[in-house]
Amino acid sequence: MKKVILLFLFALVFNAANVFGQARSELNFGLVGINYEIPVHKNITIAPGAGTSLDFDWLNVGVKANYYFDNLFGLTDPAWDVYGGANAGYAVYMGDGTDDSDIDFGLQVGGRWFWNDTWGLYVELAGGNVAGLSPGIGVTMKL
Repeated sequence: MKKVILLFLFALVFNAANVFGQARSELNFGLVGINYEIPVHKNITIAPGAGTSLDFDWLNVGVKANYYFDNLFGLTDPAWDVYGGANAGYAVYMGDGTDDSDIDFGLQVGGRWFWNDTWGLYVELAGGNVAGLSPGIGVTMKL
């Protein structure tokens, strides 16, 4: 019975998060990474994912949290998103030379434009203390 109640509460929390507004479940896949955004508040998502640097010397596995500034900036068009946030993960060095793999903390800022109800484009600039600056461009699919 405890498992049924816990499952019900888990489903209720994540289903309620989907009706809040701007933050929504999305799959982002781009040139150098992929992540799955999970809404936790009307303007906040968390996103587990993996990515690499443009020169493919780094593999970063971690999670990021984004705050959507749409309501704060007064953006009423649902086709546009503006966000920023923080990320944490483990960066694995895959290049030649010394192994500089370590825990990576960083920040990101980005934006999206949706051309229909499901698909959009995103552009993001992220950086961390280990792997450095990492630009991203790709496609977003609303789930």
